[in-house]
Amino acid sequence: MKRLTKTNLSFPMLTTLLLLLTGSVAQIAFAFDYPEPGDFARGGKTWSENCSRCHNMRNTTDLRDDQWITTVFHMRLRAGLTGQETRDVLTFLQTSNVKVKNASVQTAAMVPASDATAATGERTYEYNCVACHGADGKGTLPGVPDFTDKKGRLTKPDRELLSNIINGYQSPGSVMAMPPKGGDTALSPADASAVLDYIKKTFSR
Repeated sequence: MKRLTKTNLSFPMLTTLLLLLTGSVAQIAFAFDYPEPGDFARGGKTWSENCSRCHNMRNTTDLRDDQWITTVFHMRLRAGLTGQETRDVLTFLQTSNVKVKNASVQTAAMVPASDATAATGERTYEYNCVACHGADGKGTLPGVPDFTDKKGRLTKPDRELLSNIINGYQSPGSVMAMPPKGGDTALSPADASAVLDYIKKTFSR
């Protein structure tokens, strides 16, 4: 095998080699630097239970997604979070990092409920909604509506509530907006109807 010496490596060849090495190192560094996606629901729960102990809740739109990475991993040490909890919180914050304008109510109709949709509604609530709305429906964050309030949010028409779920909504006084579809891009209109039906049957008594 011929040895590489100063005489058989031209300047253009050296330049190309350095560029290739630099690109490879940058890709490896990015892969190691960017955290794996976490769990949205667990992240919301951890965020609501930990952040409020030390300071007021921040709106998720206060920082860009990349800025949340730095902030969350800094706060990991202060809050004593595990690596998985940190990734979960970051996923929750980045997914919720949307600016929602409370526009006019769009057309949305309830899909008839069945035993299957009832089960889906409970699952959807436990995964997408419980972090902010709480297992008891009273809300875990400032400004989140209390579903058990007889004169509260659930007195609104189903059409309006479905529109809020599908398109996102920010309640007056809330520190953050509910992202469209509760942060679950795969949420279907049937799922939205199912979770609303579950919420009304569980908390509006």
